[in-house]
Amino acid sequence: MTVNEQSQPIKKQAIEAQKKFWHNQRENFQILAVALVIALFIRLLIAEPRFIPSDSMVPTLQVGDRLVVEKVSYRFHPPNQGDIIVFDPPPSLQDQGFSSNQAFIKRVIGLPGQTIRVQNGHVYVNDEVIREDYILEPLRYQGGPITIPENTLFVLGDNRNNSNDSHVWGFLPQTNIIGRAWFRFWPLERIGQI
Repeated sequence: MTVNEQSQPIKKQAIEAQKKFWHNQRENFQILAVALVIALFIRLLIAEPRFIPSDSMVPTLQVGDRLVVEKVSYRFHPPNQGDIIVFDPPPSLQDQGFSSNQAFIKRVIGLPGQTIRVQNGHVYVNDEVIREDYILEPLRYQGGPITIPENTLFVLGDNRNNSNDSHVWGFLPQTNIIGRAWFRFWPLERIGQI
């Protein structure tokens, strides 16, 4: 057998190995592309992670908590009183210099058509005090009565005396809602549904 005849199988093996390598690379790229499309789809339409940058929701949420915000439920029903929502700042906050893509998180207190009043450390909805075991301390401000317009909400932070919320800037258009805070995944010692 000549040297040339001996090198033929080696060349053939090298060509086959190279084809297999590029085939595997193409498969890996396709898997990565599909994974990225699925991740983008999930983030845009189903859920996304967020973290808490301020103490406006203490004691319910702490600075640095990491949450999953689900985006599906409000396509089927409006927000409920007591829901914790994430939203884009309304025009009144943007006028104060907040970026349009800087998300806020607050609790829904009042729904369209309801009348809100803050008096003697309590929030009244339609002249009935609401029970709020989740707030940090009683409110130190007064306000209202005000009636919530259609397609808007009245939202407050659980740290009522240190929260930039509806008592400061007014009503939240429902179109600004990103989703509902659903699950805390960090820190591990406080993991669970919100």
